Amino acid sequence: MGKRQRSVEDLGLNIIMQNFYKDKRVFITGYTGFKGSWLCEILLKFNAKICGYALPPEELSLFNILDLKNKCANNFADIRDLSKLKNAIKDFKPEIIFHLAAQPIVLASYNDPVYTYETNVMGTVNILEAARECDSLKSFVNITTDKVYENKEWPWGYRENENLCGFDPYSNSKSCSELVTYSYKHAFFNNESSPAVSTARAGNVIGGGDFAANRIVPDCVRAALKGDKIILRNPGSIRPYQHVLDCLNGYLILAMKQHEDKKFAGSYNFGPNESDSVTTEFLAKTFCEAWGEGVSYEANVNANAPHEANILKLDCSLAKNILAWHPKWDVAKAISSIAEWTKAWRNGNLKAQACIDAQISEFFNL
Repeated sequence: MGKRQRSVEDLGLNIIMQNFYKDKRVFITGYTGFKGSWLCEILLKFNAKICGYALPPEELSLFNILDLKNKCANNFADIRDLSKLKNAIKDFKPEIIFHLAAQPIVLASYNDPVYTYETNVMGTVNILEAARECDSLKSFVNITTDKVYENKEWPWGYRENENLCGFDPYSNSKSCSELVTYSYKHAFFNNESSPAVSTARAGNVIGGGDFAANRIVPDCVRAALKGDKIILRNPGSIRPYQHVLDCLNGYLILAMKQHEDKKFAGSYNFGPNESDSVTTEFLAKTFCEAWGEGVSYEANVNANAPHEANILKLDCSLAKNILAWHPKWDVAKAISSIAEWTKAWRNGNLKAQACIDAQISEFFNL
């Protein structure tokens, strides 16, 4: 398919999505996080009605920078609190639910595996329990991770029918979240009037406004802002890096299409093209070139560090063929957009808001 034909098809799909989400009632768990904040901002541009459920945001967060508290209906509560979650959904009466609430950091899961499992497994049970009692619900998407697969260090991408068995507590808890969703889908959401239920497995998601600890791009940003050298824990590790807009576009397409026809419901990988599964060192080098200002990096490998996979790739053929989704921004474009957004934020929240608006408008041809 030529670039021009794809651009025309993208434009048509973008218009369809904007029309579809206008005035839709969308409930988002984990909306105060990095991906959740970007998702809210996109849906606000599509004129959707948003209700969020999440722990209060960190003081330094994209959620606060974008002032999303004053743009959405808010529930600052724990996903482990089933009663509060049920009441929030009952009051809002959503048509679509995106479940993003999670403990998302691999290294943090080693430090507190109990909290990780409680949040990522029982949190999924709770949102699905609440969804069972929601008559207005038509479409449910559980956001998991590329790390749900049993990693055999293959040089090719994992497909949706591969074994699920994450190694570390974070990855394993998200594998469990997938299994919980599978069980609820077949045990409780199994008749014609039931909502469509899917899971979405994204690659290593990057973008402006991610301030999490122990993630390569936020580590790069922090070092660059301080004028420090970037330190790489695993310079040779290969990951499927993709801009946050690419995976969120996949989630939005999936939720829309299964809302219209449940034949689209299932489990889908959303990752970059093969050429954008790159090493941590390549990513850091690309960031240094995009940032400029003399920033540099060095490797500092700790042989006693907790286990992390050396190579991980996704095969996204299913999403490309069934949903007509495809990644739009390569890793170089993703990194340049992060440098652009961070420098805008350095000049104030209004500049950051204008930059994220421009990036969303560019991506979706608004």
